[in-house]
Amino acid sequence: MDIERVRSRFIKHFDGKTGNIYMAPGRINLIGEHTDYNGGFVFPGAVNKGIMAEVRPNGLETIILYAIDLKDKVEFKINDTVGPRASWARYIYGIVQEMKALGVPVKGFNAAFYGDVPLGAGMSSSAALESCFAYALNDLFGDNKVSKWDMALAGQATEHKYVGVNCGIMDQFASVFGEEGKLMRLDCRSREFEYYPFNPQGYKLVLVNSKVKHELVGSPYNDRRNSCENVVKALCAHFPTKKFETLRDAEWDELEAVKAEVSVEDYTRAHFVLGEKDRVLAVCDALEKGDYETVGQKMYETHKGLSKEYEVSCEELDFLNELAKENGVTGSRIMGGGFGGCTINLVKDDLYDRFIAVAKEKFNAKYGHEPEVYDVVISQGAHKVC
Repeated sequence: MDIERVRSRFIKHFDGKTGNIYMAPGRINLIGEHTDYNGGFVFPGAVNKGIMAEVRPNGLETIILYAIDLKDKVEFKINDTVGPRASWARYIYGIVQEMKALGVPVKGFNAAFYGDVPLGAGMSSSAALESCFAYALNDLFGDNKVSKWDMALAGQATEHKYVGVNCGIMDQFASVFGEEGKLMRLDCRSREFEYYPFNPQGYKLVLVNSKVKHELVGSPYNDRRNSCENVVKALCAHFPTKKFETLRDAEWDELEAVKAEVSVEDYTRAHFVLGEKDRVLAVCDALEKGDYETVGQKMYETHKGLSKEYEVSCEELDFLNELAKENGVTGSRIMGGGFGGCTINLVKDDLYDRFIAVAKEKFNAKYGHEPEVYDVVISQGAHKVC
């Protein structure tokens, strides 16, 4: 990322003095989609794209923010109980409130930031923004006393309380805990996690961005979460002696037992979640054996489930998935919350050039624009740059 770009804008828009520069990454998720808020497993890693911010205390009771990409400036008081109207600024406002609640004595500051996470690509630019500022405030005002987990949870609380997305913890977890060259298997129920070295010899991991933008605020995301919660309520009623907190606690035979007691839509979505729970564990076993063919097979199975059962795909993403299959790509699936964004693809080195060329040509012929392609580099989580 471009340090000079941040520094030059910070100097221009504030008092000419420099501050500290922080960075937090976006993330990919190899497999395990829509399982985090269902208490299941996810398998993310931080990437070399994210949010970079320069931050300096200003001695005031005011926070002044400049979004470099948007060329937009917003300010609000430390004790403002309403917060700014600009949607991008509400993420930072929320982090300020959550870090204060954790005991960090946040004072006024100036900040300029930009991002190179493609917006709407399912790589979680919002979690990168939250993690970047949580790390910065912890460093500047909190003597780094707030734990990594609490910083991640502050980001999640920001989404819930100030943005309106009832998200799970995966995105913020990956942005805070990421390590270079390692993926992480996170148990979203216990919060136990394990690092897995990820250096697939003979394969590339590549994102193909449809450039179809998605908006998760509002009904599409929350509707699916509600479906899962409806099935949990039915399970609790049907099996009163067993405790069901999330779908993670359900077995296949128990889901079948309540099939007639829930809507077809709710059952189908729960069916996907249970299948995805199994697929993540299968991928972990396959990675330990270096069996990337099984990893790829499970990725295709996940895409089918996300498209047909969870219904968060779209025509463009299904088209990219089919192109991958036709061109011998080992694994391909929609990545992220859905409704647009990227496919994540596990591609053999010798097939990479042809797949990318065909994907660009055929997608452009059908939809009038080429998809964007990003090779994935697994990188460090939130940190101070200088």
